[in-house]
Amino acid sequence: MKILITGGAGYIGSILTPTLLAKGYEVTVLDNFMFRQNSLADCCQYEGFQVARGDCRDETVIKELLPDADIIIPLAALVGAPLCNKDKIATQTTNSDAVQMICRLARPEQKILMPITNSGYGIGESGKFCTEDSPLRPISLYGTTKVEAEKAVLERKNSITFRLATVFGMAPRMRVDLLVNDFVYRALHDRAVVIFEGHFKRNYIHIRDVANVFLHGIENFESMKGKPYNVGLDDANLSKLELCAEIQKHLPKFVYLEAPIGEDPDKRDYIVSNARILSTDFKPEWSLSRGIQELIKGYTILRNSIYSNV
Repeated sequence: MKILITGGAGYIGSILTPTLLAKGYEVTVLDNFMFRQNSLADCCQYEGFQVARGDCRDETVIKELLPDADIIIPLAALVGAPLCNKDKIATQTTNSDAVQMICRLARPEQKILMPITNSGYGIGESGKFCTEDSPLRPISLYGTTKVEAEKAVLERKNSITFRLATVFGMAPRMRVDLLVNDFVYRALHDRAVVIFEGHFKRNYIHIRDVANVFLHGIENFESMKGKPYNVGLDDANLSKLELCAEIQKHLPKFVYLEAPIGEDPDKRDYIVSNARILSTDFKPEWSLSRGIQELIKGYTILRNSIYSNV
């Protein structure tokens, strides 16, 4: 089975691509390598691996790569509010328009599995879990473009979308700017962090479980298609203060304080139900605690700020 991944050299792709190759899938990655990363260097050992340097918004390039694919995984995106606000046009054309183009060009029998984001829920209701039937009220350009992309993908029926919780964990194309990754980095190297609006809650998922849920979706496609799925840890609907307390269990010298004034520009605040994906017999393998231990080892190696999106 042949899989086309756009943006396959990014944070998620750098884990997903070798995972699929190790399972025997043939994988072609399209990426512009905007971060000058060499995250797929180890994949070159696989005969079933092909790579193309190009832009996912280029219709000529997509038309050339699309026909051979049985499965399409559009990962290419500008991710996170700071990067999206830095180039709003590129965000719209990459995160939404390019996905709509793939949906227009793909044959009906070609399967699409796409990561979205549970940040589309925006600000949830206090004490009430967001399910896949909850209203989508994104409060950032990133969230808005991903919600638009999801709508296009699900309208074509032969598709699955994964509304990912905030991802954490080590990867060849590392992102230190994600919340868990960022807090662990600061806890290890600065031993302190100042938190704004520490009661804001989010859900979390390890990057290797993201790769695993794509495998699960491919293997169970017929029974799962046509729906969105929240993907996160049921025991990790945590506030920022609760997250810091978990990190402190591993790094006792870590000090965290909530600022009495000021606010977080990221206003997302919600808790999420992952019951739908769990009902398909998907089981996450990585707990938050295990991921924090992994990050501590990783940050003994990494000691600079180039491993982020901004």
